Amino acid sequence: MSNILNELLENSDPAYKEFHKKLIPTIDEGTILGVRSPCAQAIAKKYTGTSQGEKFLLALPHSYYDENIVHAFMLGNLRLSREEIWERVVAFLPYVDNWAVCDGLASHLKYLFRDKDILFPLVISLLEGEAYTIRFGLVCLLNYYITDEYIDTLLEICVKTKSDEYYINMALAWLISFMLIKEYDKSVSLLESGVLDKWVHNKSIQKARESYRISENQKSYLKTLRR
Repeated sequence: MSNILNELLENSDPAYKEFHKKLIPTIDEGTILGVRSPCAQAIAKKYTGTSQGEKFLLALPHSYYDENIVHAFMLGNLRLSREEIWERVVAFLPYVDNWAVCDGLASHLKYLFRDKDILFPLVISLLEGEAYTIRFGLVCLLNYYITDEYIDTLLEICVKTKSDEYYINMALAWLISFMLIKEYDKSVSLLESGVLDKWVHNKSIQKARESYRISENQKSYLKTLRR
C-alpha cells in the first residue's frame, strides 16, 4: 500500500463520505473514502515531485475515487514541459469515470494552459473520445477558451457536439451558459438559431439566467427563447 493511500485512509471522514457519495452517483460508493478536498490537495502537494509521487502517478488504475482526486491535483502541480504534462493527462483520462475528478483535473491545469494556443487543437481532439474525455475537453474550453479570439470556433463546437450522455450534455450546457456570460452578443445567436438539442438549449438558458453576471434585460430575453 502506498504512503499516499495510507494518508487518505487516515484522513477519511465517514460523514463526508455519506454526503459525497450522493454527489457522484455513477461510481461504486465503496470506492469513496470521504477525504475532504483541502486534505487531498495537501497530500497532492506533499508528494508532487517525490519518488513516491512518481510511483503513484504511474500506478494506474487506482482503487479509490480519492486517489484519482489526488492524482488530478498532482497533475496540476507538475512543473514539467508542456508535452510531458499533457502526456500524463492523456494517460490518466481513460481512468476518469466521474464528473468530479474530470472537472477537478480541468480546473487545476492552469500552469499547463499558459500555452493555450498550442494546446487548443489537442483539446479539440478530445471531443472525439469517451464520455468523460469529451466532458474534460468541454470543461477545458469553459475554463480557458471563452474569449473573443476563440468564440466563433466554440460556437461551431457547440453545434457539432451531440450526445445522449447526461454528463456530456450538462458540460455542454454549462459551457454555453458561460459563453453567454462572457460573450453574450455572439453566443445568444446559438439559442436564436434553435440548432441545439432541446434539453441542452433549455439547460443553457437556465444556467445563464441563474448568474448574477447576466443583466435583467438579457435574462428576460433568454426566457423568451425557451423551447
